[in-house]
Amino acid sequence: MLLTFYRFINNSGVDFTMIVDIKKLSVDYSGIKALDDISFGIAKGDFLGIIGPNGAGKSTLFRCMLGLHTQYDGTIKFFDQDIRDSRKYLSQVGFVPQKPVVDRNFPATIREVLSMSQNSSDPEKVDEALQKVWMHELADRRIGDLSVGQQQRVFIAKALVNSPKILVLDEPITGIDQYNQDLFFQILSELNTKEKISIIWSSHDLDAVERLANKVACLNRTLFFHGVSEEFFSDDEMLKKYSETSMQMHMHHH
Repeated sequence: MLLTFYRFINNSGVDFTMIVDIKKLSVDYSGIKALDDISFGIAKGDFLGIIGPNGAGKSTLFRCMLGLHTQYDGTIKFFDQDIRDSRKYLSQVGFVPQKPVVDRNFPATIREVLSMSQNSSDPEKVDEALQKVWMHELADRRIGDLSVGQQQRVFIAKALVNSPKILVLDEPITGIDQYNQDLFFQILSELNTKEKISIIWSSHDLDAVERLANKVACLNRTLFFHGVSEEFFSDDEMLKKYSETSMQMHMHHH
């Protein structure tokens, strides 16, 4: 079956292929709405920062998108196909978890960890992925000997081995020092601009989102902003509203 992509052609003739299209997504955990009527799309080449306080539903959203949580109302389409109908889309999605836990004594080298990826024992692809995250010189080091920031980069490389069209990152810089964070941002930015990989990334770090993302989705169970990053960050009312909600959620959780 030929996949018919939505094509939005704007005046300059740029092709906006929708990679993700979410319509009226709601999730209910025994009477409590974790997500309430969320609709947004991700176009090819987008770098979408999802911001929102703890408990705002960011992880639930990702779990639905990755097919891990199937009890939801609404539709989620990847590449114009409903994910309820086929899981094929997952081969083109790279997921980088929040904090990959690697046992210090885990005997595998970085290269071996990448070779364990779904369908790639292709050494060239492994090397290429490691180069993109600036870890190729350490390819034969044991993964347990690396810093948290380095391990996180290995997990990005692992996601890249299968040449995904979109990367999904769940708060990937929690607990990483400033130097590795900056490196991390530079890598993401290059993957987005040079490799044309769409990125969806949840973060608490407004400064980083402002620096990197061209689109912002502000989530607090409902979506109270989705649009161009500059619009969000130049709207004082919106920022005020955002920080107030974050504070309320924070108070509510502690």
